[in-house]
Formats: sequence, structure tokens, C-alpha cells
Amino acid sequence: MSTASDRRPAAGSRPVVGTMIGDPAGIGPEVAVKALASGRVHDVSVPVLLGSAAAVERALKFTGLNARVRVMQQFEKPSDDPAIIDVIDTGALPEGVLPLGEDTEAAGHASAQWLDELDALARDGSFAATIMGPISTGSLKMAGKIDKVISPTPGESYLVLLTGPLRVAHLTDHMPLRQVIDVISSDLVASALEQLNDAMTSWGIVRPRIAVAGLNPHAAGDEDRDVIAPGVELARSKGINVEGPIPPDSVFRQCIEGRYDMVLAMFHDQGHIAVKTWGFSGNCVIMMGPPYLHMSVAHGTAYDIAGKGTADAEMMLSAMLTAGRLASGGGFEEARESSDEH
Repeated sequence: MSTASDRRPAAGSRPVVGTMIGDPAGIGPEVAVKALASGRVHDVSVPVLLGSAAAVERALKFTGLNARVRVMQQFEKPSDDPAIIDVIDTGALPEGVLPLGEDTEAAGHASAQWLDELDALARDGSFAATIMGPISTGSLKMAGKIDKVISPTPGESYLVLLTGPLRVAHLTDHMPLRQVIDVISSDLVASALEQLNDAMTSWGIVRPRIAVAGLNPHAAGDEDRDVIAPGVELARSKGINVEGPIPPDSVFRQCIEGRYDMVLAMFHDQGHIAVKTWGFSGNCVIMMGPPYLHMSVAHGTAYDIAGKGTADAEMMLSAMLTAGRLASGGGFEEARESSDEH
């Protein structure tokens, strides 16, 4: 009788995906080992963790899971045995320093170094895709490293949230609404659409269907007519399959129903409310900006339950499955079906 491992594609045909464990004081290490223990991640990728091996060992104890941690000081050929968890640990978190449930400067420095190492390994081709576990902005601020997260400058990066058939990119992110109106421009809309279209094509989506949400009710404001619509037309003139601006009270439902592959929202809450209402557990995040597929989870460090072994690993599992599928050009559909089977 064949097993799942017998049917699994060879390691050479699956992308190597590196996952930074997140702040060691939070639930990141726990959800990472839980996701790996599902037995499904190896079907679409060859996973490697990056961070504190001691934190990973501790997470296995918290969760009661059985696996052997193999420590690497630098990247080397990963194991393809699901019973072995490969962890790249360069000593960024000093030996014996293992905070739990609180912000610390040491954890902030370690998280920042791990993110730099993750980026370097993706840029040199060791990782085909990367995942950032839940980090603490508090720890990063204490270490003076808060700039390691997504860029606040519009156009430099875009946050994309995925939850089943609903996929939403954000033209602007953490920005007061008064500023959003001044920042939105036709060129910014067109540039975002070009980057989205290129990324989605590389992920295996043939001729992506993109919708642009309007800014005002019914997409009937001056900004919709004079700024957003010309940006959409500019993108369409370059061959991009895009429609909009579409009334924001209906465009997300239309995406859920399968009319579009992605919605470009104008501001943070416009997209986040739709995603978190439709399906919070199991969603995941793409952080567009780096020249490689970079993902994360849509939850924080959850200090209040860190160490209890009860953290929900669905978002991390979704991120790992999606990273594997997209990095190999498998598109959204199979990644969603794989997650829905759980």
C-alpha cells in the first residue's frame, strides 16, 4: 500500500521554503512545529526553520510533539524526513536567553538578525520563498530595529491577505485616512496593478483577473473618477486584465464568488475588515516588495497563551502550504483546496 510520502514529489521538484520562527517569546515557534507536524507541508515544499533551536525544542515540549531538531549554523542541504526539523541557528539569541511572554531587547535584536538572514538566503537562491513568523514590534522597538518590517512608504511594498477565494492587496497600509486621499495617485494605482499582475503570473495564475475597489461609497467620488479610474485605464492599456473602480460594498463578495482572483483595496481597513469577516482562521499574508515570495501570518505573538501549547496553527499551516504552491508556480487553487481539506 502506498503512503503519502510515496506519492510526494521528489525533493528536487519541491521548493525550499525558509520560515523565521518569529519572536521567541511568543507563539511563533509553537505554531511552526504544529504546522510541520501536520504531515502536509512536505508534500509541497522542503521546509527549513530559522531562529533559535532552543526555542524550537521548547515549543516541541509545550505542544507534546515528537520530532528531532537538527541544528545548522548555516544553510546546508535540508533533510526530507518529516520527523526531522531543520533549524538554522547562528546564535543571534544568546545561549540561555529564552524569554517567554514579554518584550525584550534581546528578542528584538535576534528577530531583526533572523529577518536579515532570511532575506540573504532568499536573495542567494537558497530559499525559493520565505515566511516570517509572528514578530513583536515592541521587542523590535526596544532594539531599535522596527524598520525590519514592511515599508511604510506607498509603492515600496504591498500587503496581500489571502483567505480562501478572497484575496486582497492594499494600496496603502498603516496610514490615517486623511492622508490616504492625498497619497492615492493614478501612477500609484497603475504601478501596484503592474506589480500584482507580474507576481500573480509568476505564481502560476494565467491572465490574472484583478478588481480595484473604489475609495468612496458606490465608487462615486471625485477620487474614483479623476484618480483611480485613470490608473486602472493606464494598467489596462498595458494588457492587464483589470476592472474598476468597483463599489467597495460589493467587490469583495464578487471576489469570493469567483469573478476575480484579487482585489486591490485602497486602504488598510477597507481590505482587512472584509478578510477578517469572511474567514479569519487559516488566512495568511504575502508581503510584496522583496524580489522573492515573502509571506507571514495575520496574527501576533499572543503572549497571553505562549507556552501553553494551545495556539491555533492554521494560519502558519496556510502560509507554508501557500508558499510551497506559489513558489513552484502552482497557483492559488490547489493551495486553497489543500488547506480546505484539513
